[in-house]
Order: sequence, then structure tokens, then C-alpha cells
Amino acid sequence: MTADHDPGETRLQRGQRALAAIDGEAGQKVIESLAGIAPDFATYLFEFPFGDIYSRPGLSLRDREIATIAALAALGTAQPQLKVHVAAGLNVGLSEDEITEILMQMAVYAGFPAALNGLFAAKEAFAARAGGGAG
Repeated sequence: MTADHDPGETRLQRGQRALAAIDGEAGQKVIESLAGIAPDFATYLFEFPFGDIYSRPGLSLRDREIATIAALAALGTAQPQLKVHVAAGLNVGLSEDEITEILMQMAVYAGFPAALNGLFAAKEAFAARAGGGAG
């Protein structure tokens, strides 16, 4: 999916479509988890990151997930979101080996602790996807 905007589609609808294509069930779980505390925030997540940014032309979803995985790993404070985006990376065509390399690259720019934490988060996401239940 790239910028295949339907002129009649709202930001919310475009974001819902993008989130489903990228994150699948994991993204929907995040949205549902906000229902009891901040349902408006779910709308903001649909509209801005997914309806506006992920839906822009210029980068493929695969490329966007490479950037997202690297950024979340570099932050070092977003392990749950990193696991979701590792799964999203797999959904949009990244391999486990490519994701591992992205996270190893973070040792150079974000430090070894960030790279290690990212690798451990990826390991859990890979196991959960394979049916191992870790994560």
C-alpha cells in the first residue's frame, strides 16, 4: 500500500485501512485497548500516523517499517510498540534476518543497550508470530 487515496475516503477511513494492512490484528488490539481510557486517541492514531503519514507517496510500507523499527529501537523506551512494528515489518515483506540487521545497526548510532533491547524485543515478536507465545 502506498498513496492510493480515494478522494471520497476520510483520513479516518484511510488510516483504518492502512493500519489493517500494516499491523493487522496487533494494530486492532492497540486500538481496542484504548477504548476504556482514551477512545479519541485511537482516532488520532488512525488519522495522523496511518491516514496521513503511512499513506503518503514516496516510500513503500516496507521502507517505512525499516525506519520505524530503527527509530523505536533507538528510543529505547518503546518495547511494546517495537514488537508491534517488528510484526508489521514481517507483514510488509521484511525478513527476520533483515530486521535483525536493522537492530544490530542501531548499536552504532543508539548504543549497545538500545540494540540489545531491540534484538530481545524482536526475538519475542518472532517467537509470538511462530506460535511460541513469547511476547
